[in-house]
Amino acid sequence: MTVIGISATTETIRDALRTRVNAAYIHAVERSGAVPVVLPPIQSSERAGEMLDRVDGLILTGGEDIDPARYDAAAHAETGSPNAARDATELALTHAARERGLPTLAICRGIQLLNVALGGTLVQDIPSERPSAVDHDPRGARDVRAHAIVVEPGSALAAALGVDGLRANSFHHQAVDRVAPGLGVTARAPDGIVEGVEWIGDGAWWALGVQWHPEELVDGTEGWDRNLFAALAHQAQNYGRTVVGR
Repeated sequence: MTVIGISATTETIRDALRTRVNAAYIHAVERSGAVPVVLPPIQSSERAGEMLDRVDGLILTGGEDIDPARYDAAAHAETGSPNAARDATELALTHAARERGLPTLAICRGIQLLNVALGGTLVQDIPSERPSAVDHDPRGARDVRAHAIVVEPGSALAAALGVDGLRANSFHHQAVDRVAPGLGVTARAPDGIVEGVEWIGDGAWWALGVQWHPEELVDGTEGWDRNLFAALAHQAQNYGRTVVGR
């Protein structure tokens, strides 16, 4: 059994603080043949790595803006309120995944979190800081492919997707700015906004980040996004086979 951990957020719903994750992530993992497990934000974030003891792969999901203090920046006027417990938990999960070489797929906020965790920074508001003709947050249906993306040929991301270019959905106003040490940019939008990164540093770690939401596209006619989750499941299966005593 191959198990994929999916990071979650918290939200007050019907007067109670609840852990939640969009069901599309669950469906995408199930469709890949793996078993999804939700990893909630926890107050004791120093123990977050323990949540990875029984999983074979990790998905860092989309959601709230990351606290700019995490990358030594003042908050932009358009930056949303952070979720401190989520930030701390996911940063700890990322560091633990790196130490273990745990296969990791970082999606939307996830690619930003991955970059920040490893020492990079973010564009806090694309419309005001990087204005262009590309609308990165058109707020249409979640499965609408809003703009083109060019993928670096020969990259691990290109291998996972099975293509060097695609059209993708888009729901973000922030993006990777200064790229963290150990990460390489492997995809961009036509205006230069980073759409994909992967680990190219020391040590064996299959870690890919994408700025779009492939989990919303796995039921479409194109196979690119299904391929991405299949690649994660394959890497996770191989990881699980190498771990002894679980």
